[in-house]
Amino acid sequence: MSRRGFLLAFLLVSLVIAGVGSYYASSHPDGLEFVAERTGFLDSADDSPAAASPLADYQTKGVEDERVSGGLAGVIGAAATLLVAGGLFRVLRRRGPAEDDDTEPAEPAGARVPQARS
Repeated sequence: MSRRGFLLAFLLVSLVIAGVGSYYASSHPDGLEFVAERTGFLDSADDSPAAASPLADYQTKGVEDERVSGGLAGVIGAAATLLVAGGLFRVLRRRGPAEDDDTEPAEPAGARVPQARS
């Protein structure tokens, strides 16, 4: 399998897992929200500045079906993460070694070292 084929397969599998996993995710609150509800201070919390964003609360704004909305949010989140990580990888990979590096190159593995004669 070529590198491009592997990367496309990886992308496809990642998006399928994100969509299916998000579709079947629990609707119960997470640990922090559960504790806040049990101790009585959940209602005193302010909304996040991102509360009105299109993917707030693990849902996709404008999609009525809650499970489909969560699955779509998972796919969008996974795709965004893969794009950012892939872009950073490409940028960092293209950077060459430092120009001002004055160190000598290391001996290759298995290089013979001359022995002193006695």
